[in-house]
Amino acid sequence: MKREKILFVASEASPFIATGGLAEVIGSLSKALAAKSKRYDVRVVIPLYMEIKQEYREQFKFIGNTTVPVAWRNQYCGVFEYVKDGVTFYFVDNEYYFKRKGCYGHFDDGERFAFFCRSVLEIMPLIDFYPDILHCHDWQAALAAIYLKTIYCRTEEYRNIKTVFTIHNIEYQGKYSIDNLQWLFGIDGYYQGMVEYNGCINLMKGAIECCDRFTTVSPTYAEEIKNPYFSHGLDAMVCRNEAKLCGILNGIDYEYYNPATDKALFANYDATNLAPKAVCKEQLQRMLNLQVRPDTPIVAMITRLVDHKGLDLVTAAIDEALEEDMQLVILGTGEGYYEHYFTELAARHPQRVAAIIAFNPELSRQIYSGADIFLMPSKSEPCGLSQMIASRYGTVAIVRETGGLKDSIKPYGAGGNGFTFANYNAHDMHYVLKEALALYRQTDKWNELVKKAMDTDFTWKKSAEGYEMLYRELTN
Repeated sequence: MKREKILFVASEASPFIATGGLAEVIGSLSKALAAKSKRYDVRVVIPLYMEIKQEYREQFKFIGNTTVPVAWRNQYCGVFEYVKDGVTFYFVDNEYYFKRKGCYGHFDDGERFAFFCRSVLEIMPLIDFYPDILHCHDWQAALAAIYLKTIYCRTEEYRNIKTVFTIHNIEYQGKYSIDNLQWLFGIDGYYQGMVEYNGCINLMKGAIECCDRFTTVSPTYAEEIKNPYFSHGLDAMVCRNEAKLCGILNGIDYEYYNPATDKALFANYDATNLAPKAVCKEQLQRMLNLQVRPDTPIVAMITRLVDHKGLDLVTAAIDEALEEDMQLVILGTGEGYYEHYFTELAARHPQRVAAIIAFNPELSRQIYSGADIFLMPSKSEPCGLSQMIASRYGTVAIVRETGGLKDSIKPYGAGGNGFTFANYNAHDMHYVLKEALALYRQTDKWNELVKKAMDTDFTWKKSAEGYEMLYRELTN
């Protein structure tokens, strides 16, 4: 049987470099597909950032170098290779573009990712790999799909490559002034209409136009982005191309997020033996200087401290909520207003509220394991991973019914694995939180719900099957 060749193009990938959920998707989805080694040859290409750890760099193999045209310039491009979990990773090296702190937020990000996307096409002869499927993720990889269909498709080796473009968050679209079309991106004026939208270059719009299929990271989000409320201006383009659109819910890495083996936890447990979870709770309370009270539920949030994560609902309702017998733990960084608010809230409620203004993966898993309830009232959420991780660790999720939150968490009253509310409203959120706190007092029912949450299948197996079906449609 002929193996299908798949090349993921992304700006980050776990475990090498990660700023959010995109990296986890690339690392986990590629691994899940590569597990079917007789069917797929899976490879990933990302930039060689300065912040990729030396322990990985020492194992990279140098493949060779070439030059990459960036509009009127030619730039050096080195290629390194590393194989992990059956996946071949390629790292595109150019110190001018990538020897900097941070993946994003630089003044020349347009040029940096134009170089990266063009390099993906240019290195194919060097690595001797012309994929059947070129799967590009978010605006940073959008130009790879655009370049393929405007420049490279005239060449025999590239002609039959099919493209999939995945939108992880439609808010970030890659917008630039139209005078950059040829000078910066090297796209002929003949194709201006392909990438122009509302008077500027929109790279996400161009990828939607050029790709054979495009996807989002949950079925509900695929429907939501047809609506102006969620689309950040791209709804007309999404609707025009909706025949190419589908939504596939993300999963999580069950080997990494495993309460039975996770070394960061104070004690290990699983759905058949929940007793050690009480140890995790007690030690978390001690570590965060909360009152050590086993019967008081801990409500946790691990989030970026920004508006669209629903923090305006939390600030509106939390004082009333704290009249209940509960403790609150919040971990994250973000807008100064929210950082100050939760720090001050913790100062007003010592031993009942802990606010840790930091990004700390190890502490986050200790919170997932020690908390009882996980609150995620997002205004919009393309997929969300936190509610899945919390469920995996036996912490019952309360979510607003949007995007992947709606697809992954079903209401307890309907036999589901958590609690949900539909309206973006602080009173609705508080009402459902009170329902969860009331059920917590009913130990047997609560333990049944905890086990149900832990037994929910959030592995990549189901998600990978969705992508497999999509790939087969294209290659057949």
